[in-house]
Amino acid sequence: MTEREELRKKVLDFLESNGIAYELYEHPELSSITECLEYWKDIHDAVHCKNLFFRNHKGNRHYLVSLECHKEFDIHSLEKKIKEGKLSFASPERMIRCLGVHPGSVSAFGLINDMQLSTSSDCVDEKELFQNGHRVKYFIDGDLRLAGRISFHPCENTASVVISKDDFLKFLSLWGGEYEWIDVQP
Repeated sequence: MTEREELRKKVLDFLESNGIAYELYEHPELSSITECLEYWKDIHDAVHCKNLFFRNHKGNRHYLVSLECHKEFDIHSLEKKIKEGKLSFASPERMIRCLGVHPGSVSAFGLINDMQLSTSSDCVDEKELFQNGHRVKYFIDGDLRLAGRISFHPCENTASVVISKDDFLKFLSLWGGEYEWIDVQP
């Protein structure tokens, strides 16, 4: 099994074992929202997400942001909100360490790996952990609360997984980390 197949299997196994229904849509490897839109056009009634992963200037805090795919994200608004100084995109090494994903495959489902890391004492730098024991704080576009169904990559970019909003909320509860709904302007 390739690493990509293992990443997908881990996500799908987690969803299945926790009673989260999903639909899987296969597509070629896609690295931009523009490319994805061509394949998403046949996935009706799902809000497709773009996901960004940041670190603070000290490198000891990590933030995942999911927003509706057509929106642009104002990083400075998040910097002001969290008061952690300047934010920058996390390195590939940090993506792997904190979310278990590679560039181009950042996804809310990467929080599965944050969940497992937060319960393990192996290779965890205590300075990176929030009070709840997780490495990542999650910010979610408030408009996703209005979505009936939401679409994310399964931690690799050759498929999209669609789940209901209720199952997304269940997923967040299972993850157990801190998340916050934020206003992201179109």
